[in-house]
Amino acid sequence: MPEMQSKKLAGAKPGPAVQQYLDIAEIKEDVVVLKDGTLRAVLAVASVNFGLKSEDEQNATISAYVQFINALEHPLQIVIQSRKLNIDEYINRLERAEHEQTNDLLRLQITNYRSFIKELVELGEIMSKRFFLVVPYSPLSDKRKGFWSRFSELLRPLVTVRIREERFRAHRGALLQRVSHVQNGLSSIGLKSQALDTQALIELYYRVYNPDIAEVEKLQDLAKIKTEESYAV
Repeated sequence: MPEMQSKKLAGAKPGPAVQQYLDIAEIKEDVVVLKDGTLRAVLAVASVNFGLKSEDEQNATISAYVQFINALEHPLQIVIQSRKLNIDEYINRLERAEHEQTNDLLRLQITNYRSFIKELVELGEIMSKRFFLVVPYSPLSDKRKGFWSRFSELLRPLVTVRIREERFRAHRGALLQRVSHVQNGLSSIGLKSQALDTQALIELYYRVYNPDIAEVEKLQDLAKIKTEESYAV
């Protein structure tokens, strides 16, 4: 029996890769390319404390938001990401500051503060929230697809639309124009935003699809990988 089981295990073929079930074809030049040929840009948006504003400021913010929404000619996706606050790096910085501090009184204060922060986080799950806006761009050719072409794509999940370089450049330029328009609208509301670059996009989707592993295994910087590859060549 053990031999039969070992043969079965040895002959077992690995299952299909998880990537084939994702809608993402590739991430390049600060843009997410989906398998249907459409593009996405992601903006990280800072929050504001609406409750601390005066009534006039709140009304002005609401009015600016309404104008921003009415001026849009394309859909937007609002994503709110909640994660348990990870303060390991902050605690490590406090420990280093504690060891480097020569004043006994200040060192004691840092020790007490570090203990207080650790106990506070352990007693209750403190969540951190991040806000994102996903800006889409769909080429006109994708809007003209018929029912049967869409149905055939569902039957072939591995088929990826390869955008030619010149078409990608044109589509990316149109997407960046939308991004600029959205950022101007957010600025009128009083919200600061930043478009995610390629490295930030990869890290974002890595954390979304691998929340547990992402806390333990950090991604290597894309620039370092490219540098190492160039030296290897």
